[in-house]
Amino acid sequence: ASLTFSKTDRKTCKLSSHTIIFPHYQTTLLLQNADIKYKYQTENISKKRINMCIKTDIEKSPSHEKANATSASPEKHLLEQKCINTIRMFSADMVQAARSGHPGAPMGCAPMAHLLWSEVMTYDPKDPSWWNRDRFVLSNGHACALQYCMLHLTGYDLSVDDCKSFRQLGSKTPGHPENFVTAGVEVSTGPLGQGISNAVGMTMGEKHLAAVYNTSEFALFTNFTYVICGDGCLQEGVSSEACSLAGHLGLGQLIVLYDDNEITIDGPTSLSFTEDVGKRYEAYGWHVQSVSDVGDNLESLRHAVAEAKSVKDKPSLIKIKTVIGHGSTNEGSHKTHGAPLGEADLQQAKTRFGLDPNASFQIAEDVKSFYESKVSKAADAHAEWKMMFQKYESKHPIKAKELKDRFSHTFSGDADTGLFSHLPLFKHGVDKDLATRKMSSHTLNALAPHLPSLIGGSADLTPSNLTSLTCSADFQKDTPDSRYIRFGVREHGMAAICNGLFAYGGFRPYCATFLNFAGYALGAMRVSALSRFGVIYIMTHDSIGLGEDGPTHQPVEMLESLRSMPNLHVWRPADVNEMNGAYQSAITNPHTPSVIACSRQTSHSLEH
Repeated sequence: ASLTFSKTDRKTCKLSSHTIIFPHYQTTLLLQNADIKYKYQTENISKKRINMCIKTDIEKSPSHEKANATSASPEKHLLEQKCINTIRMFSADMVQAARSGHPGAPMGCAPMAHLLWSEVMTYDPKDPSWWNRDRFVLSNGHACALQYCMLHLTGYDLSVDDCKSFRQLGSKTPGHPENFVTAGVEVSTGPLGQGISNAVGMTMGEKHLAAVYNTSEFALFTNFTYVICGDGCLQEGVSSEACSLAGHLGLGQLIVLYDDNEITIDGPTSLSFTEDVGKRYEAYGWHVQSVSDVGDNLESLRHAVAEAKSVKDKPSLIKIKTVIGHGSTNEGSHKTHGAPLGEADLQQAKTRFGLDPNASFQIAEDVKSFYESKVSKAADAHAEWKMMFQKYESKHPIKAKELKDRFSHTFSGDADTGLFSHLPLFKHGVDKDLATRKMSSHTLNALAPHLPSLIGGSADLTPSNLTSLTCSADFQKDTPDSRYIRFGVREHGMAAICNGLFAYGGFRPYCATFLNFAGYALGAMRVSALSRFGVIYIMTHDSIGLGEDGPTHQPVEMLESLRSMPNLHVWRPADVNEMNGAYQSAITNPHTPSVIACSRQTSHSLEH
């Protein structure tokens, strides 16, 4: 059936128990007995012809059934919209209080955040480090008011006063998410593209630990990694590098919600970004879906997320059409991207959403109770997991201890009897002099069999970096239990993925390239240092003595550049004994990344 009407129409349709769905227009449905009444919420719609889809049967697809199980009744729908609008305005209030920030993306992405935190994700705010929690990455970190709002609503250690201190020095709510400041923040996501690339590493972490430690009886690691990202993240080259590898590896536990609002700081994306993102990601080997609107109804997004979770052999991208600054008088404009709305606009938006226009940071009791009930169910899931781990520990005590050591960055024994007793010995004047890259290979392979958390690889320079592991095969789609990663020619993505592996927990990742090409990876290396992620960077060919390769490969200034970075250890060992010391320092400092610079040429040993 179809109707033609204008914004002044008021009609009541007698349709038994059928449902009228308005997929593309902002409407409110009020169900009273068998009557469906509708009214416009916006003034920008003139006469429209709306197709009314009357569904009497439920599709039998698994994804539809899963989504249908959580479909909102009219009463729940109204509460759902109230929750979403609360998120929108709470986030906008944070920006207004700080007189600085980005309200537009939180207002547009609020429906995604609500669905993830209230229905989809499994987490425990009382234990943010639970190993099997679903990971959430806000890749467009400038929208962090959204994440702080969700952390507060779901009971993390973040008060209303913390939110009122948004972007203030020393607060728990810095201007971009910082993993070492705010409980519940997995990674620091200021530079665009880093977060979604970190998420690839996190998903690789889950896949590896599941392959190594899960059994037919105990599924310890089953979590998903969810990402919200924007156009900027998908324009940055680092995300292309990481997402290409994710498709190759078939990372089915990675689900990205793409905020396709068609706006950047300069203006509409038509100015510079007109490619078909969906086709690009399909070419990477991703599962791609599109959702046309989440402004006032989440059913399409529910179905899409359920479908994405059912695809086990591909990462998923869900393109979601949103309106930046939804509710503002400037909605849909880049003007809402990076500046507070202003008091007048805030008041009209709150009025439009049925909130008190004169109240700030308002959370109604029914909204608060709704999230509290969801958190209680999430805590139950964690309690069940802990009971399972206790049984696992009794049946597999060695593996259980190994896991505890991995996640606490500890290892058994001291330098004489433990891990470092396996380091290679070198006698001056007796053993043959070697290039320090070969010394690095010996040290790395002496440690790896006894340090299961050590995982990594090279940016397509394995024969030159000498970083392969003799104790392990390649980490590939069908062999995720292995520990050597073929990153391909993707230095920046490689470093960002290693940050994600470290952030997941239980890993000491390493990666390698030529020292001069650290320049390609510096963006992510800086995030390693800032985030206190102890990634080990093995950088070979460390001098100008590269012969015919010439100045493009000569790292004239690179060591000085790296040494100037805070919280980054830079080592340039001269012989095996110094190489051992460099690796020992790197391993025993899990919250400081290390660069180990190695020579291509033979280095004469020092007499210690």
